[in-house]
Amino acid sequence: MKNLKHLTAFIVSLLIIISSCKKDSESPLSTDTRIAGKPETKMALSAQAKLSKLRSSLPAGYKIRLQKSADKLIIAHPQYRNAVRRALAIEPTDCNDATPVRQWLNEELSDWDDDMIFFALITGMLDFPTYDALFFENSSSGQRFGTDGQYSQTVNKTFKDLKRFWNIQSNGIVLAGLHGDMLRDREKLIRMDQIIFGDSREVAEFWADLILSLLNDFPQFRNGDHPIFTFNGFALAQTNLPDPIGFVPDKIILGDGLLEGYTAVGFKDIAPQAVLAHEFGHHIQFQLNLIEFGGPEGTRKNELMADAYSAYYLSHARGASMQWKRVQQFLQVFFNIGDCSFDSDGHHGTPAERMAAARWGYTIANNAQKQGHILSSQQFAALFNAQLPLLVAR
Repeated sequence: MKNLKHLTAFIVSLLIIISSCKKDSESPLSTDTRIAGKPETKMALSAQAKLSKLRSSLPAGYKIRLQKSADKLIIAHPQYRNAVRRALAIEPTDCNDATPVRQWLNEELSDWDDDMIFFALITGMLDFPTYDALFFENSSSGQRFGTDGQYSQTVNKTFKDLKRFWNIQSNGIVLAGLHGDMLRDREKLIRMDQIIFGDSREVAEFWADLILSLLNDFPQFRNGDHPIFTFNGFALAQTNLPDPIGFVPDKIILGDGLLEGYTAVGFKDIAPQAVLAHEFGHHIQFQLNLIEFGGPEGTRKNELMADAYSAYYLSHARGASMQWKRVQQFLQVFFNIGDCSFDSDGHHGTPAERMAAARWGYTIANNAQKQGHILSSQQFAALFNAQLPLLVAR
């Protein structure tokens, strides 16, 4: 596919076809569903022929699965779904398709056709890495950032500095990477399929083997390392979930694809620190009970405050001590991947509002009479709340 607008249009068209077809009333996959044999692949077959053969091997009811896969909250269990909703409420959403990082991601997808997207959706490949990190990456030990760990030193140093800079209890926050290599682990695939789709072990094994076959036969998926699988970053407050998940600690997740994208467009020197500082800002909100859920105004406030916390740290003399001009250049790109869904419960604020919040955070650091003094997280929140009406009155 040439760009992500086409990706969205393809998903929508699939859903229209599914909902309008009378014979699509098959039940979802269950333990008594007939499982087709594992798809045969021969190197002599063309890519198109291979994909057609894979389509013919899909079990009955696959269109219902496809519809679920196109839904952002496909998890059936309400507690699992609520945990995902809390994370998605504070993750970057799509808006401006003309930003450099957006154009880069479009180009990375230029060799995907409709069939590639179909299989990425129906198998769960687009969601499994994110949900696996969300539910199961529960320790900071041994984590890497970037497919080869190329961002690990910067990310770990920034995380240490953020914990020193802000006066919250942060030792319990897990910092973890989001990696596409999860898609190469059969047992993880089976586990995630059972959680998300509620499949039996037998059905989950079929879909796991299909994913492994796709990764092996189609270089477009880059053996799971395509940035589209990990173009994500989010924060999550600790929660208790039913088995097999259990306790999930406070965490920040940074995706390989997200970091790769900002490096590709020239922001390697600032993107890891800025994204991490923003997500850490959400943990300040979690701990001080400042997070507001429900309605676009609450989510916008959450995001603008996290933007301000981030900019204050990035520009403070005892923080990252970065030049505002460089911070601003990155944020202009980052915020334009923000959203313009003004009536959505996940509305993050317009790019202009988010830049205004960040500029305000920078001004608080830059104009402080005592340059070495760091405001407490509570003091900063009080100042922000007083400023918020002016930030959104534009």
